[in-house]
Amino acid sequence: MRIDIISLFPEFIEAFYHHSIIKRAREAGILDLDVTNPRSFTYDKHHMVDDTPYGGGRGMLMKAEPLFRAVEAVRRSVDKRRIILMGPSGSTFDQAKARELAAYDQLILLCGHYEGVDHRVEDYLADETISVGDFVLTGGEIPAMAVTDAVARMLPGVLTAGSAAEDSFYTSLLEYPQYTKPAFFRGYRVPEVLCNGDHAKINAWRHRQSVQRTLAKRPDLLENCALSPSDKELLAQLKREME
Repeated sequence: MRIDIISLFPEFIEAFYHHSIIKRAREAGILDLDVTNPRSFTYDKHHMVDDTPYGGGRGMLMKAEPLFRAVEAVRRSVDKRRIILMGPSGSTFDQAKARELAAYDQLILLCGHYEGVDHRVEDYLADETISVGDFVLTGGEIPAMAVTDAVARMLPGVLTAGSAAEDSFYTSLLEYPQYTKPAFFRGYRVPEVLCNGDHAKINAWRHRQSVQRTLAKRPDLLENCALSPSDKELLAQLKREME
């Protein structure tokens, strides 16, 4: 997969590309990443990427032309490509969307800045707009990096076998609690079931904990979760215990 981020601050994105799982995915040839500055596609004397809004108003808007030209420069001849504007008006990003986007051959992520972006970018250039939550950020760089990281984890070979499937939200349930050595620390002990070597009991405990944590912390996730009959029975039992 190839991911191109269009950003006025390429050094910010490049630092992200050279660390942790993203770095390993690049070195393994699983993920091809690049960042392009739309300022390189301006042809006026001062390389202006923003201007005042028509009709008046506060602040400056990013111009459409540099963004259109930047996308045209990085667009590859692939079967499946998605151009995404990072912005507050979009649908909220989640794990299901990360899995969906991981099936594309190329993603192009557009980072807005200033007071926003000329709306023709959203109407005629981007295939969709994605938000990472109902809060305000200075630009689209952090959301673009969040999307890249989440999508990268879904690509075969990026993580060790089974790791992604155990992440929170992958199955609409929160991940179970995890512990490491020492088993006893400042009066707090690791649950005994995790230390006895009985993997059947460990798996049962972990699954119960996932359902219990989801019920306690994110009950909204259970509304669209496909639960087995035994999970429905477990959920009913947990609800009775919470009463």
